[in-house]
Amino acid sequence: MEQQLIDEARPTRYATRQPILAADETVIGYKLLFRTDVVSHFSATDTTESVRTTIDMSTLLGLDILCDNRLAFIPCNREILLGHGIAFLPPEKVAAEIQSDVTMDDAILQACCELKNAGYKIALDGFMNNDPRQPVVHLADYIKVDLQQTRLEEIPLIIGSDRWEHTGLLATGVETRQDFEFARRAGFHFFQGYFFRKPESLRTRGARTNKVVYLRLLQAVSQPELDWMSVEELIKSDPTLYYRLLRFLNSAVVAFRGEVSTVRQALTLMGEDEIRRWCRLAGMFEMSQGRPSELLLSGMVRARFAELLGARVAHGESDLFLLGLLSLMDAILEIPMCAIIGGLSLNDDSTKLLLEHEGSLRPIWELILAVESGAWQAVVHNCRLLGIHEDFAAGCYSSAIAWAQAITDSI
Repeated sequence: MEQQLIDEARPTRYATRQPILAADETVIGYKLLFRTDVVSHFSATDTTESVRTTIDMSTLLGLDILCDNRLAFIPCNREILLGHGIAFLPPEKVAAEIQSDVTMDDAILQACCELKNAGYKIALDGFMNNDPRQPVVHLADYIKVDLQQTRLEEIPLIIGSDRWEHTGLLATGVETRQDFEFARRAGFHFFQGYFFRKPESLRTRGARTNKVVYLRLLQAVSQPELDWMSVEELIKSDPTLYYRLLRFLNSAVVAFRGEVSTVRQALTLMGEDEIRRWCRLAGMFEMSQGRPSELLLSGMVRARFAELLGARVAHGESDLFLLGLLSLMDAILEIPMCAIIGGLSLNDDSTKLLLEHEGSLRPIWELILAVESGAWQAVVHNCRLLGIHEDFAAGCYSSAIAWAQAITDSI
């Protein structure tokens, strides 16, 4: 049944989203982009179809699922603005990103005023010194400056004015911790990029006591033979973990009849495979507290995406679901990956992938990263290496996003 649902997820829907964070690294929204056909994208010269697809897919899949109940930043070119292309999306959940090549005239100014009056937020993408979009600056809720496309000496000229007192200054192209620290010192309020997914090599630390419990639980459920008594004792040793298990089992996501009130009862009902999966998810959920929520959600999407790919991709004895979860654990705990996997029963292929990003599983890893970042040419390349069609990969990824959102709501 699950395979049938994946196969029926056509036309191809590639959802790409990049997190936007505040200075404390909490996620405030996502930049969204979609493609319906990865291959044809390479010859396309007009972005209108891409933007329309973004809007269509946002309507179809739901912004709450795609953006984890946060703000959606959707790029808008001239045609979309004049055609009221985002009118079907809820204004309180959307920031219309006016692209840098949009020519300012009375029609565009009127369209932006109408969006603002309707409750949409306005963002000016790729803002530069002496930007030609000055006529709509007073409407902007966000001014986006690309650190990779702007000379350093120009940044103070762009953001140094007191006219931004009521406008969010948003740095894009923030890919490293150094980028983030520079932008924060420069005066930016928000930051777009994946910088927080990479742990700092010079700032590693031991896990706090409660996180040690979750690491021990992860180790316990990764053993070839499950020690039920050890798992039960670990769950019972942490009240939050115990509560999450009972809440999950009594939620609408799980089709058990009758109320579940004890760990032993939960373990009996769930069975070995499900208890292994739940412990991995719940442990990751707790260990991610205090870190950007995007880390948790991305780890779960990766895990489910990899698991679904495994239906058609050779992966030996490797547990692709576990690999997806572990792939961001170093960023969540801010400790080296070698310390995380030290006590886990992983095979050589899995260990080599997590430590070196090499080995027989590398094409799967590269496909996951390519889909996440919208590197469409790499998506096609790695799908061909794996012997799968792009449609199948897209269906798996869409299913993984919806699944991860439903699970995080229930745990």
